[in-house]
Amino acid sequence: MNYESALEYIHAVQWAGHKPGLSRTRTLLAALGAPHKKLRFVHVAGTNGKGSTAAMLASCLQAAGYRVGLYTSPFINCFNERIQVNGEQIPDDALVRLVERVRPAADAMADIPTEFEIITALGMLWFAEEKCDIVVLEVGLGGTLDSTNVIDPPECAVITALGMDHVKELGPTIADIAAAKAGIIKPGSPVVSYGGVPEADAVIARVAREQNAPLTVVDLSRLKVEGGDLDAVTFDFDGLDGVRLPLIGSYQPKNAALAITALRVLRGRGWNIPDSAIRTGLEQVSWPGRFELLRHSPAFLLDGSHNAHGMRATVQSLRDRFPGQKFVFLLSIMADKDVDEMLALLLPLAKRFVTVAAHTPRAMPAETLAEHIRARGGKAEAAADIPAGVARAVELGGDGPVCALGTLYFSGDVRQAFARLTAE
Repeated sequence: MNYESALEYIHAVQWAGHKPGLSRTRTLLAALGAPHKKLRFVHVAGTNGKGSTAAMLASCLQAAGYRVGLYTSPFINCFNERIQVNGEQIPDDALVRLVERVRPAADAMADIPTEFEIITALGMLWFAEEKCDIVVLEVGLGGTLDSTNVIDPPECAVITALGMDHVKELGPTIADIAAAKAGIIKPGSPVVSYGGVPEADAVIARVAREQNAPLTVVDLSRLKVEGGDLDAVTFDFDGLDGVRLPLIGSYQPKNAALAITALRVLRGRGWNIPDSAIRTGLEQVSWPGRFELLRHSPAFLLDGSHNAHGMRATVQSLRDRFPGQKFVFLLSIMADKDVDEMLALLLPLAKRFVTVAAHTPRAMPAETLAEHIRARGGKAEAAADIPAGVARAVELGGDGPVCALGTLYFSGDVRQAFARLTAE
């Protein structure tokens, strides 16, 4: 088996016909010697900010001297990004070797595991093999029935900002969504919550009480944003002053406050995480594709906002970092998202739109998306593919800013197309 055939095998198993649940993951991991039982975890769920918060936690734990696993999804440029140890992606040859180990165990199961369940097993094997001190484990979808939820009580559960997304899978109300995310709260294991949505907060508080899990809600009144430019945002939080965070979205200091609060909870459980390591970790963190500047002047931004809740935060960041400016938006949105609400947020900032379809069956066709925009009074044109869309957006942008957003699934393609275009 080579790297390409290993990825083909991983991607071949889709969700279709699979019932949600943890039994397949448990069966698969048991057949592989239960690698997850050798590991300790910080488990991260939520609607938005999961990846950024997980990256900050991992960076700070590494700065504190620990060997840290990081499990995230989706990837931006390369599949291996999803499984990292101390910032290094799993090597191709290790991935192939582990797929060869997982495949017979998976193929022997009556109920074949899904793609995400196989990737979870690969991650657990690699983190155990690499003898990670702690693993920052991002939930794929929801919490209760997500395959990452097979772990024993974690060192800390972290619930990031909640909003309406994946309602088909998780339920139609914010309370339903909170209940799914709160499924990662385990008996006696501390939980740190971003908070701020009363209906969701009540659910999380109730589940924490039922599980006898100490709950800390981030005190955002202690957060003071000092300023931000196109290189960093500077903030003070709870005794840590003048932290320069290279993730420039206006919402990122709030995610950092969540990470700091969780790290201090870990400290209370005996982990040696001095404030100096927290500062270093935050100032060195890298998390591509989230309000990321690919070019300063004229600005070309890449952002992964993929639901209305995330889009609201991105629009605020655009207003803060580019006051009074209008954008050419390169846009791709999944057909199952609240497209019209996302467009309503973007239209006041838009000079015009170029639409493309990301390489996934869930993407809304480019012309359909353009029609949605035109129906709302916006100027839009559809591009044949992502490279053509990038070139056209840059051309239309001229000396003004361009922002590519709407899904993480086209981030890698946009980055490559932009690099090729600017190298010419």
